[in-house]
Amino acid sequence: MKTILITGATSGIGLAAARQLAAAGHRLVLVGRNPEKLSTAVDLVRAAGAGAVDALRCDIGSTAAVRELAETVRTNYPHLDVLANNAGGIQMRRSETEDGVETTFAVNHLGGFLLTELLIDLLLHSSPARVLFTSSAMHFGSALELDDLNMRRGYNPAAAYGRAKLANILYVRELSRRLEGTGVTANAFHPGVVATAIWDAAPWFARPAMAVGKKLFMITPEQGGAALTYLATDPDVGAVSGCYFQRNRVKAPSRAAQNDESAHQLRRACGELARLSG
Repeated sequence: MKTILITGATSGIGLAAARQLAAAGHRLVLVGRNPEKLSTAVDLVRAAGAGAVDALRCDIGSTAAVRELAETVRTNYPHLDVLANNAGGIQMRRSETEDGVETTFAVNHLGGFLLTELLIDLLLHSSPARVLFTSSAMHFGSALELDDLNMRRGYNPAAAYGRAKLANILYVRELSRRLEGTGVTANAFHPGVVATAIWDAAPWFARPAMAVGKKLFMITPEQGGAALTYLATDPDVGAVSGCYFQRNRVKAPSRAAQNDESAHQLRRACGELARLSG
């Protein structure tokens, strides 16, 4: 039985994967912002057969909340087999978190980055262990502007989302290099175009088209969640690290996502944004 922590676990891909993993008898730690949704998710995951299920409340876009979450995990869980950084979202209008970080970048990347860095020692102690990031094919065509990670110049919601997902892939590349030989792996994946609530952020005039698109062209959260489940537990990928997956296969990411120097500089920049020492 593995202990698996999933952020963004109260709906969509995260909840679907949690139920699938529960059916296999794993212990689930569900992380979300909304206490009511967390309570409902716990009931659903428990009903699916989880060996045990816990709920931890955290706004992943807040560095203070992420630090508190990491301390809770370190205190209460002596072992962590899988850390699935799945929380995400898209902002139609530019906004900043309480830390002064652009919200899309904070939620989709910086929070997961900080949580991972704060739990590295626990993951090493738990080796073999896995770190996952739910990325996106929207990283293709994105560029990383290290001098403007907060996107103060010409904010565009799709560009902000793609940039954050590019950051996911660069980070697992750098993390994999740092953790080589430890038994802790790090990978990112595109779950597919999934019919989740993330599309509800579209402008009002686009929502009817999005509703049709969900029904006709997008896969279900259960299908998207299966990609997370596969990478969290399948023995065939237990030793694979530093990769980007689509449809349960390693796929070459964009050229920008293969730049080792950018990956190194990104980690340093994110460390400064998250006020991470060392």
